[in-house]
Amino acid sequence: MRILFTGGSGKAGREVIPYLIERGHSVMNVDLKPLDLPGVDNITADITDSGQIFNAASMYANFGELEPGTGVPRFDAVVHFAAIARILLTPDNECYRVNVIGTYNVLEAALKLGVRKVVIASSETTYGVCFADGEKKPLYLPVDEDHPTVPEDSYGMSKVVNEVTARSFAERTGADVYALRINNVMSPEDYARDWPAYFANPDLRRRNIFSYIDARDLGQIVDLCLHKDGLGYQVFNAANDGMSVALTPEEVVARYYEGVELREPPGNWTTPYSNRKIREVLGFEEQHPWTRYVNP
Repeated sequence: MRILFTGGSGKAGREVIPYLIERGHSVMNVDLKPLDLPGVDNITADITDSGQIFNAASMYANFGELEPGTGVPRFDAVVHFAAIARILLTPDNECYRVNVIGTYNVLEAALKLGVRKVVIASSETTYGVCFADGEKKPLYLPVDEDHPTVPEDSYGMSKVVNEVTARSFAERTGADVYALRINNVMSPEDYARDWPAYFANPDLRRRNIFSYIDARDLGQIVDLCLHKDGLGYQVFNAANDGMSVALTPEEVVARYYEGVELREPPGNWTTPYSNRKIREVLGFEEQHPWTRYVNP
C-alpha cells in the first residue's frame, strides 16, 4: 500500500514505520521533523493547517512517482499518529487544540480525497485512569472497548473527541476508520532502562492499568488494520498480552482493585487492559513480550 503516515518521527512511529516498510508498503511521513530512515519519504507539514494537510495528501511522495507520467497516485491508506503526546508538554488548551483540529484536518483531507482506510491513534487515557486527579479505578475489569470514556484531562478529552469525529466521518463516507486506544508505548531501549523500577515498585504502573504495548507489536496491529476491510468504524485497545509488572493478575487485583467488578476471573486474562478484540477480530499475535528482554 501507499501510505500517508502522520507523526512518524515520534516514539511509536519510529518503530511502526520500519515494520510497515519491511512488509512492502511505501510510506510518506508527514511531520514537523523528518524521520531519518532509509526508504521513508518525508514531508514537513503542520496538521493544524488544513491546506498543508490537503496538499500533503494529494502530492507526489518522491521523484520516482513522476516517472510513469500518470499523475499523482492516490494514497491507499492514512495512518494518523501526529499529536501532542501527553499532558504537561504544552498548555492544556494547546494540547486540545492541536490534537482535535489536527485529527479533523487529517480525516477530512483523507476521506474527501477518496482514501478508504484510515487508522488513528487514540489512547488508553480515554478511560480516565491515566491522568486522573488522584487515584481512579476502572469501573470493571478487564477494561475492554465498551468501558466508559470519561477522562478529566485535556489530552484524554481530545482523544475522545477524535473518536467521535472519526465515527462521524466513517458514517458519512462509508470508509473504514479504526481508532487504536494505544496503551503505554515501549521502545526496545525502554526495557533495560525502566523495567527494573517497575518490578521493584508496581505502583508506577497503576495509571497505565499495569499494561503496555511494544512499539513493534503496535506496528503489527497497524498492519493488521490496513488489511482488515469492511468493518466501518471500530475502536481497538492496543496492548501486549501480559502486564508490565512481575505480578500475577490475581495479585494485581488483590493489591490494587479491591471492590472493582470482575467481569472475568483474573485467571482468564493476562492483563487488566483487554486486548481480546485485536486478537479475535484482527488476528494479533504478540511477538515482543517483555520476558524476551528483561528478567525480573
